[in-house]
Amino acid sequence: MQKNNFQIFHILVNHEYEAKDILLKLKSADQFSEFAKKYSKCSSAAGGGDLGIFKSGRFVEAFEDACELLTVNQISKPVRTQFGWHIVLKK
Repeated sequence: MQKNNFQIFHILVNHEYEAKDILLKLKSADQFSEFAKKYSKCSSAAGGGDLGIFKSGRFVEAFEDACELLTVNQISKPVRTQFGWHIVLKK
């Protein structure tokens, strides 16, 4: 398996406080899809936040950096990009 061969899920919100609040409620990776459907403003929300297989160069730098630092089934701290605040799950 290649280093970058993993699936990415995310929850996108407008404000850091929203992301922090979601993280306080999110207790496990098993809940992630449910939370994405409920809270994310991204069109991927309907699919549980699924962004597909990670490919270098596909996402903005801050988002990619966060993805690469995570271990499998780990949820990130809030990550800021020009699109808003993300919570990322690596599977």
